Amino acid sequence: MPAISMFYGIIIRMLFMDTQQHHLPHLQLEYQGMKAVVSIPDGNLLEGELPNKKLRLVQAWIAIHEEELMADWALAVRGEAVFPIDPLR
Repeated sequence: MPAISMFYGIIIRMLFMDTQQHHLPHLQLEYQGMKAVVSIPDGNLLEGELPNKKLRLVQAWIAIHEEELMADWALAVRGEAVFPIDPLR
């Protein structure tokens, strides 16, 4: 499961061939031992926990990089390598 970005202590990953559990584009997040799953492109929390401030940072990052994330998702569901995406600055 490759990390596609990291910022402010948040690790963002996209799983390959991962369409069964949530049935929509999503990201796996990790922050200080907490794990969460958020949807693309709206950033809704689907599973797990993340502090509200960190979730809002991720949602802003998703809004900025929506096209890149959807392109990576299309690659990931086909089992192809995804591209890293610039962190939030």
